[in-house]
Amino acid sequence: MVVLSKIYTRTGDAGDTALSNGTRVSKHSSRVEAYGTVDETNATVGLARLHATDEMAGALARISNDLFDLGADLATPDRDRDAELPYTPLRMVAPQVDRLEREIDAMNARLTPLRSFILPGGSALAAQLHLCRTVCRRAERAAVALAAAEDVNPDAIRYLNRLSDWFFVAGRIANDDGRADVLWVPGLTRDA
Repeated sequence: MVVLSKIYTRTGDAGDTALSNGTRVSKHSSRVEAYGTVDETNATVGLARLHATDEMAGALARISNDLFDLGADLATPDRDRDAELPYTPLRMVAPQVDRLEREIDAMNARLTPLRSFILPGGSALAAQLHLCRTVCRRAERAAVALAAAEDVNPDAIRYLNRLSDWFFVAGRIANDDGRADVLWVPGLTRDA
């Protein structure tokens, strides 16, 4: 259980922070960048939830919780030593990725195929979901960069990859099932 009785600790004043296993690292480390960008993604999800109703709001609430799981996973290095820790680290698992795929397929079944790229916009919710998508893609890039140097749970990276796709398709759903998508017109203003 997490207990936060004091918010500031002063332990990071010199530019380092503790990972979940107690290891101290620089705040600019690749691992902190990865889970920090996941946290940023989660903040954008919170904004999207302000515009969502019913089923979409529930899905976003579940995703928000998943993103905390993902942050915990990324904040715990060295999966090979999980058994040595005094707690069982939280790790992303394949069923979380599978659930996103099922939801993407269900949402996509309601949509007509795209004949152009779409621009972020349309409804307030769609615009916010596109922001979620782009920040999620940045989190994915940070996790992939971390994985190039350190051990990272492959399901964590797969989850981020599917989640950005989920945000894209959900953005189309939020635009009246794609009917209010804002389509890209190549070169539209070149001759203006």
